[in-house]
Amino acid sequence: MKNFGNVLWGIVLIVIGLIFGGNALGITNIDIFFDGWWTLAIIVPCFTRLFKDKEKTASIIGLIIGITLLLGCQDIIDFELIWKLAFPTILVVLGLSMIFKDAFGGKINDEIKKLNQKRNGENSYCSTFADQNINFNEEKFTGADLTAIFGGVKCDLRNAIVESDAVINVSAIFGGIEIYVPSNVKIKIKSIPIFGGVDNKASTKTDENSHTIYINSTTVFGGVEIKSGERGNFNEASK
Repeated sequence: MKNFGNVLWGIVLIVIGLIFGGNALGITNIDIFFDGWWTLAIIVPCFTRLFKDKEKTASIIGLIIGITLLLGCQDIIDFELIWKLAFPTILVVLGLSMIFKDAFGGKINDEIKKLNQKRNGENSYCSTFADQNINFNEEKFTGADLTAIFGGVKCDLRNAIVESDAVINVSAIFGGIEIYVPSNVKIKIKSIPIFGGVDNKASTKTDENSHTIYINSTTVFGGVEIKSGERGNFNEASK
């Protein structure tokens, strides 16, 4: 299914080309610019990503939004009703995604569950309408919970002591989170992106004995960046 998106877009372009050609020759008289045609720019990419991405939440939400807008443009659904329901729908989807965050995900999710069960809730940080910098300087790292709501969190693990696998549970809601990792760990990501996402920019050198840091992420109109490199000048946060 890796090339499904290219195949689908290829078919779409061929069909559009044939319609334009048929209209020019007088063979057909098809108006492709129907009411709401622009919603296809949302529907088609989201549909193709259903077959490409392991995490399908964002694609499903985008597909629902695209189809709903198309139905609104076709006067099948009242636009006023759509706007009234938009915000509560986002809240419901957000709540469900956070409740069932650990319910799906296969092998990587099983590992995240095990690691979370071993933790005692230590290293939990939340930034709301503010920024927070967290350093683990020569400290043993066993995991963390990072939440940014209309704010930002920077977590520096480059000098942390990582003696076993660990999980970082991340929630970025209208906010941003930066995580700086050591160069000798593996990174595995489980993400529920809702108009957001995780960008892994870390460059690490690992082997079969390297420990793994799992990023268990939910992003809603927010983003998470994973980086490595020279140590930053972050102010150490109280723990």
